[in-house]
Amino acid sequence: MQYDEIDARLLRLVQRDATQSAADLSEQVNLSPSACHRRLQRLMAQGIITGQVALLDPRRVGRPTTVFVEISLSTQADEVLDAFEAAVARIPDVLECHLMTGAYDYLLKVVARDSEDFATIHRRHLARLPGVAKLQSSFALKTVCKTTALPV
Repeated sequence: MQYDEIDARLLRLVQRDATQSAADLSEQVNLSPSACHRRLQRLMAQGIITGQVALLDPRRVGRPTTVFVEISLSTQADEVLDAFEAAVARIPDVLECHLMTGAYDYLLKVVARDSEDFATIHRRHLARLPGVAKLQSSFALKTVCKTTALPV
């Protein structure tokens, strides 16, 4: 996908605040509102902009605890991987699931109310995932830096 410096500036702006109008964005990138709107539509059509979301404060919605879970599977067979991925995608407390290289197969980012809530998530969902041989959980003590903005 090709984009120019004006597109890159638009992408940086909407990553910080997607609620800005095309008129507001156009002033910041020195374009007319209609040209700015066309560029945004093109970036969406090309799949560079894939959606717009509201980011919530985990503490204010009662999910201040972040836990990273390393999971090793009993086998790498396609049917086990597929069953695991389908099952983990249905757990609402799992924000991210990544297939990894290295010492374990998957890394999950899980949110919970507290350690007791995580214990329940672990018992009811994570320990029952298909093909799991080993789980190791690490509680995040502090978020040092966090962004959803990709460098463009």
